[in-house]
Amino acid sequence: MTHARRAFITGVTGQDGSYLAELLLNKGYEVHGLIRRASTFNTERIEHLYSDPHDAGTRLFLHYGDLTDGTSLMNLVLSIEPDEIYNLAAQSHVRVSFDQPLFTVDVDALGTLRILEAARLLQRHHAVRIYQASSSEMYGKVRETPQTETTPFHPRSPYACAKVFSYYQTVNYREAYGMHVSNGILFNHESPWRGETFVTRKITRAATRIREGLQERLYLGNLDACRDWGYARDYVEAMWLMLQQDEPDDYVIATGESHSVREFLEATFQCLGLDWEDHVTLDPRYLRPSEVDLLLGDASKARERLGWYPRTSFAELVRLMVDFDWALARKERLLKMRQAA
Repeated sequence: MTHARRAFITGVTGQDGSYLAELLLNKGYEVHGLIRRASTFNTERIEHLYSDPHDAGTRLFLHYGDLTDGTSLMNLVLSIEPDEIYNLAAQSHVRVSFDQPLFTVDVDALGTLRILEAARLLQRHHAVRIYQASSSEMYGKVRETPQTETTPFHPRSPYACAKVFSYYQTVNYREAYGMHVSNGILFNHESPWRGETFVTRKITRAATRIREGLQERLYLGNLDACRDWGYARDYVEAMWLMLQQDEPDDYVIATGESHSVREFLEATFQCLGLDWEDHVTLDPRYLRPSEVDLLLGDASKARERLGWYPRTSFAELVRLMVDFDWALARKERLLKMRQAA
């Protein structure tokens, strides 16, 4: 009797990890996730999976660990013997990477190398396929628009530099050891599970709280930066599809549309019947030392070879996030009213 396919996800409690875990469980996988020990609960995004009516929770296993601890990581991969590894864990905030460059490189660059080396050792007796989460930030000061798999990289942050390192190590392990390792060059992808320090979620959280009278102002940096924004739930499907191919490769995953932070602001506040200019203050503290002005991806290769395409429009994505955060804001307002009564 063959066992259910087994996947190992680093960063399982993050936005992408939670959506990917849900996808894989729905496909019948046994899913193992890497989580960091914390003094507070950090599993909010995956808690619903344990109460799944199809008993998916009995196929979800969490393991304490960290990409900076190579020995425990190696032992974990060799003991789990996954069929697929999805390396999604990272210090993923670009602005924070300027403040913590060494930590960012340790996790995002050397962490990838530790995963690849563990997979190389596992491959001696167990076939494994690996997905590496690469980033559109690698293009940085873009040489051409739109960006494709052959566009040269010009990283503009410690985060992007670390991701470029990981990208080429992934290619190197594929070519040197014949491993099935693929890079997904994902452009910005958002959702209600996006961290609240990222600009899109920062906007939808603040706007809905302003709408409910819980907050007065929203402080932002560069409103002219343009990004190719998609829906994270759509994008994790592309990750899975890459590992189902006979041959490993690298793929751009994007919508092919670019919108500015200002446009995201306008769309969000319009959903709430508000004018963003009445509530937003520009704050230079939120500017990056070096900015990436425009990212726009061409996912033609993914469409042709993987059959993947984005299903969620920019407007639908904004509405999804606003509806989620508006419900949170209403609950917060009701709780404050009860406490004041």
